[in-house]
This record gives sequence, C-alpha cells and structure tokens, in this order.
Amino acid sequence: MSGKTSQQPPFLLVGVVPYALLALLVAILLVVEDWSDGSLLVDLGLCGLAAAWMLGMFTLRPGWRDRPRIMGVFVAGLLAITAVLVARQPAFGLFTPAAYIYSFTVLPWPWRLLGVTGAAVLAGSAQSSAIPATDAFGLLMHLIIIGFNVAMMCGCAWVLRIAEREEERREQTLEELSRTNRLLEATLAENAGLHAQLLAQAREAGVLDERQRMAREIHDTLAQGLTGIIAQLQAAEQLHEVPAQWRRPFDAVKNVARQTLSEARRSVDALRPEPLDGARLSDALADVAGRWSKLHGLPVQVTTTGTVRPIAADAEFALLRTAQEALANVAKHAGAARVGVTLSYLEQEVALDVRDDGEGFDPARLDATAGPSPGGGGFGLAIMRQRVEALSGTLRIESEPGAGTGISACLPFLPAGSRP
Repeated sequence: MSGKTSQQPPFLLVGVVPYALLALLVAILLVVEDWSDGSLLVDLGLCGLAAAWMLGMFTLRPGWRDRPRIMGVFVAGLLAITAVLVARQPAFGLFTPAAYIYSFTVLPWPWRLLGVTGAAVLAGSAQSSAIPATDAFGLLMHLIIIGFNVAMMCGCAWVLRIAEREEERREQTLEELSRTNRLLEATLAENAGLHAQLLAQAREAGVLDERQRMAREIHDTLAQGLTGIIAQLQAAEQLHEVPAQWRRPFDAVKNVARQTLSEARRSVDALRPEPLDGARLSDALADVAGRWSKLHGLPVQVTTTGTVRPIAADAEFALLRTAQEALANVAKHAGAARVGVTLSYLEQEVALDVRDDGEGFDPARLDATAGPSPGGGGFGLAIMRQRVEALSGTLRIESEPGAGTGISACLPFLPAGSRP
C-alpha cells in the first residue's frame, strides 16, 4: 500500500462516534424488535461482534494504525460485518458512517477508494431497500441510489486526496526551506569563522611583521652602531697608548658599549618567533610538526636535505609560518593518513614542501571561488602566497581529487643578517 493517511485522526471521530452509532442502533433494536424473536439475539450478537472488532483491531491497538495492511484487513472485516447487518436489517445502514470514517482516516490512497466504495454500496443498498426490485424501474432506482452514493463519496475522497497532496507539497516546501535555512546558517557560521580566522591571521601577521621590523631596525642601527663604536675604540687603543688619566673613562665607555650591544642583541632575539627562538629552522619545523602530530594524532615525517646553513630571519619566519598554515589546512580539510614535511637547502634557494595523502582538490577552484577548498583553505593559501612572494619567492600547489596535496614554497637564499 502507498499514499498518506491522516497521522492523528481526532479521537472523538474514531474513538467515540462509531461506538455511539452502534449503541444507538442497539437501543432502537431493543425498542422496536420483539424480544421473543430469536433474530434479535443474532442482531445483538452481530453488533457485539462489530464492537469487539473495532475495539480489538483499532481502539486497543494504536500501534497498528501506522500499518496499512492491518488497517486494510480491519476495514474489510468491518465492511463484511456491516454488510451482514444491513442484509438482516436495513436500519443498520445508519452504521455505514463508521465504515466511512475508518476508510477516510486509516486507509492510504488509492485503497481508500475501495473502502469508501464498499461503504457507499452498503449505504445505498440500505437506502433503496424500501423500493421493490421486482421490475426494471425498481432495479434502476436501486442502481441510481447506489451509484449516487458511490459517486458522491468517491468525489469527497478525491477532494480530500487533492487537499492532502497540497499539504504534502507545503510540508515538503517547508522542509526544503528549513534545510536551506540550516545550510545557510552553517555557511554563514563557517564564513564568520573564516573571517575571524583571517582577521586573527592578519593581526598575527601584522604583529609579527612589526616585531621583525623592530628587530631589523635594532640590528641595523643600534647594534651596528655600537659594534662600530667598539671597533673604533679598540683601533684607537691599538694605535695609541691611552694616557693613564683617560684609561678609566676609556674602559668605562667600552664596557657600556659592550653591555648595550648585548642588550640590543637580546632584544633582537626576543623579537624572533617563539619556535625560532634560539633554534635552527629545521629544529623549529620538527618542534611544530611534533606538536601538530600529537594534537591531531597523525604521523608527520620531517626531513632536511642539503647543507644546513643560516638564512635571513625573514626567510626563516616565512617558511615556518607556511609550514604551520599548510599543516592547519591538512587538519581541517585533507582527511589524510600521512603527512611529510621536507626542508631543502639548495645552492641558490631554500625550499619547503608539505605533502599529504588526503582527499586532494582542484586548485583551479581557488581562483573561481576565492574560498576554502578541500586539502587547502583559500584564505590560508592566499596569506602563504603573499608572505612568500613578499620575499621574492614562489608558492606552488599540486593537487587533484583523491591524490593528496603538495605545497611547495621556494625562497632565494639570503644569508643570515641579509634583507630582501
């Protein structure tokens, strides 16, 4: 059976009206029929059977109301009992509304039409019982009355079906609208999160850039100036012997210059990014990868190739942040099982490669959507690219759906202390 029936028929309609009709008919029988007539007991027995059938198959079995096959048996049995009652006593045509009620409320479409047709035939038969069917006119009147009942009630069933279909469409539309609203809310929440992430990254990048600028300024001005002062004092000391009366202030000047230079160098070191504080880039990458692996439960293999040598602080910072952002994208989007980080010291450049075996994505979509894609967030990639290209480097992205993702950042080699 298919179709849709009323989910919660009114209790008064299905739980009271049928029994009230049956009780009314029993009262009429007790008043009209002869108590000495044995047929009264048969009619009362059939009424009791109808009540027991409704009670056992419907009223006391609410769990069966959602099972169309059982409800079909219930309505068919009720029609059969009603047919026997109408055949014995046409007054039992007053009980046919019970069959209508159950057919409309518990039978799905198109089986509802069969139940309604059966009840209409019984009702028409009861209504035409006073017309003799001994001739063609009487038979025609019987057919007209029955046909009128069938047409009227089946028309009502059809109208009800149209109303149900409209309700189904309305519910489907509301459900789709609700689903669309949920998707929109999720998208807005995701966009808000990405926006907050972008702002945080931009803020962090601004702070770190300012720290780097301050470190460069201290290194290039104060530290270099103090180094020159000390060198000049040492040169003067080597060329000419310092008179005894100048020795004390001369030594004091040298000591103050050396102490101030030490403080300047400590300030420069303090302004370096935390993972790079007192560590080489390869060690900082291993530390970042280790913490990421522990947090996300994914193995990360860190490899360093070539001859390790000091490079400019800006380059170290850019490569370290590129690795951190690439690992963050792997955790968010890739669904990878393994990740590899390779730092390569080449003759003219330093290269960082971060590769995973995750879902991958179509890099062309980044330009089309300017949004996040599996395997790499669009905003994060944009920040990585800007940071690398600001140092005259290149950022390459290699990926395809199902084949993992590789991000490669290459920077021209600048010795430590150099500026791009």
